[in-house]
Amino acid sequence: MITKNLILNRKKQKPILWDAFFNPSKTPKPLVVFCHGYKGFKDWGSWDVVAEAFKNKNYFFVKFNFSHNGGTIENPMDFPDLEAFSENNYSKELQDLKDVLNYLLSNENPFKTEINTNYVTLIGHSRGGGIATIFASEDTRITKLITWASVCDFAKRTATIGDLETWKKEGVKYVLNGRTKQQMPHKYQFYKDFKANETRLNIELATKRLKIPHLIVHGDSDTSIPFNEANMLHAWNPKSKLISIENGNHVFGSKHPWENENLPKELNLVVEKSIDFIK
Repeated sequence: MITKNLILNRKKQKPILWDAFFNPSKTPKPLVVFCHGYKGFKDWGSWDVVAEAFKNKNYFFVKFNFSHNGGTIENPMDFPDLEAFSENNYSKELQDLKDVLNYLLSNENPFKTEINTNYVTLIGHSRGGGIATIFASEDTRITKLITWASVCDFAKRTATIGDLETWKKEGVKYVLNGRTKQQMPHKYQFYKDFKANETRLNIELATKRLKIPHLIVHGDSDTSIPFNEANMLHAWNPKSKLISIENGNHVFGSKHPWENENLPKELNLVVEKSIDFIK
């Protein structure tokens, strides 16, 4: 069963759109929750094909849009709501993930009987890897963590560096989206939230706190987030497993839109290694 664009409504907060991929049965399945990255969304590229691959191995796979990623309920792809995008920050994404997990594991979820709540794996791509790592270090319901092309340090990312005085004075700065050609606004609140929660948002500290199995997957040809960031994560958690994907770029050979029913070779290997790790 593939159920897309389900709506998680929340009090005084933006709703969250989510997808469920699973094979209906009377047997509860391990839960896998996927977190997209910066300037990402749940329907990007080949993420649906990835979801089907996990479904076919009998996992309950969920992917969702962070509430302030720039999408809307009516148009969950790309970035029609730049105002919401400008109000995003790491704390909101962590709260989104918590609300999604709380809902999935609650009796409010109509698919609750399909989920084995004792087995919850988080997968995070790029910035989503950092979010997943921090969340996994805080929430004991997470039993395994997988990061794909993850960042290792939020402090040095684009949104938190540059001319801070100008940013503070003008209240907003813009980053070009190379694919859509949109000027993506980042309000100064993003930096203020990061500084106010800097210890919590320290990926190194979170990685060192991990007590669950941790798989780090990174392409050796990633020009967006260098492979050395994977080395850093592995060094901070020596018990983790690090897999290098030969010729893998930041999205492991995928692109948007993706019109092939099969995964690119590099991403297919990422999925295979991840499923092997969860077993």
